[in-house]
Amino acid sequence: QVQLVQSGGGLVQPGGSLRLSCVASGFTQPVYAIGWFRQVSGKEREEVSCYYTGGGITNYADSVKGRFTISRDNAKKTVFLQMNRLKPEDTAVYYCKADWLGSDYWGQGTQVTVSS
Repeated sequence: QVQLVQSGGGLVQPGGSLRLSCVASGFTQPVYAIGWFRQVSGKEREEVSCYYTGGGITNYADSVKGRFTISRDNAKKTVFLQMNRLKPEDTAVYYCKADWLGSDYWGQGTQVTVSS
């Protein structure tokens, strides 16, 4: 059974940092891409960062460049999103997503709230 299980998130003051984790299980072949999306209530889900395993390419949304970093621990099958210098506009539910064999698989989502 394919599964993405997220952890991390919570409440942080502006300028603070958080790290999200996403543990992948059940993928019998390497994923095509894995990354992070976020969604604010009433708005479309937007891509934050994505790592393409074949070419080793990493993309970031313009709004998070220089503040967020995606990384992975292949041995632990875990992807991280380190979020620094957080802003109130980063407040959203964050989702881990894997693109595998033509289908998308999502984590359960985790709330990140940036507020003083």
